[in-house]
Amino acid sequence: MSFEPATEALSTPVAWADAEGHVLGVNSAFARWLGVSSRRLHGQPLAALEIEGDAMARFLENTDRDVLRLHRMALAMPGESPRFAEGWLSRLDAGGWLLEAHPLDEFPSIDPIQALPSALSAALKGLAHELRNPLAGLKGAAQLLARRAAHRSDYDDERELIGLIESEIERLNGLLEQLLSPSPQRPHAALNIHSVLERVLRLAETEGGWSVRLQRDYDPSLPELSGDADRLTQAVWNLVRNANQAGATSIILRTRVEHGARIHDRLHAMALRVEIIDDGRGVPEELAEHLFLPLVSGRAEGSGLGLALAQQVAREHHGALSYRSRPGHTVFTLLLPQLSGDGEEEPHVH
Repeated sequence: MSFEPATEALSTPVAWADAEGHVLGVNSAFARWLGVSSRRLHGQPLAALEIEGDAMARFLENTDRDVLRLHRMALAMPGESPRFAEGWLSRLDAGGWLLEAHPLDEFPSIDPIQALPSALSAALKGLAHELRNPLAGLKGAAQLLARRAAHRSDYDDERELIGLIESEIERLNGLLEQLLSPSPQRPHAALNIHSVLERVLRLAETEGGWSVRLQRDYDPSLPELSGDADRLTQAVWNLVRNANQAGATSIILRTRVEHGARIHDRLHAMALRVEIIDDGRGVPEELAEHLFLPLVSGRAEGSGLGLALAQQVAREHHGALSYRSRPGHTVFTLLLPQLSGDGEEEPHVH
């Protein structure tokens, strides 16, 4: 079984396999898309290329259907970066299987700033005004607690928690100021992304009522990033809280280096990938196309601001925020381009 003459001229990635599901061949478009050689793919189990889920493996064992639609599938060779596509896996009359992939941009979400009408912008400013008074009251209460606790012998035990309350109030006040009168971004400074993630984990540990298991999966070799630590903390904290509110019992914070990362219309030599992975209910299908728009929420009590703000932070860092989701496995990915030591963007790869 050979499709090479017929498929080599196609720009669509295509792979074919024998009756047992082992790759017999791929066209050049498929090899280029996955970033590996055709020879390396030969003989690989087709289902093993699906790095999330087992839809292909289950379909290959099923004799009742001839075509499987694969929505936003993630394919990769072991150790390689995932590639995303809409796919079709078809049974061939002569025996064997044909996989057709239509690559997707990993970051197709709508820019909420471009989609935000003026009336909604005014509503957000009104909400910000309403929140300023309660925050002022919380700030005063935290200062009073600090003064009272300073006279007790066990003050050291409470100092960290009171300091955390005060710093979070200041951060929220900063967010409200940005909604009311957006100001130029603060200059970015060198930071370790893991210090941001550790601050988020500390926030999660101090918020009551959590039964979720928090796990770290860090790449210790990550270089420093130029950014705004407070804004990045806000973005990741929103994503972690979102996972908890979706019923997750386990949340993993994962970091990796990615080489040759395409973000929007630019290819960067290096980027930092931060993934928030949870086993919750997943993103409701009816919200999938509008998830990053302000005031869009899957919960009656939700504000719908968390994901929109997280995407705004990604944009401030020349990065992108995306997600892929199915019940029991949701991954939000924050991809941040690595900057050179002088704070300038590194040369783009064309």
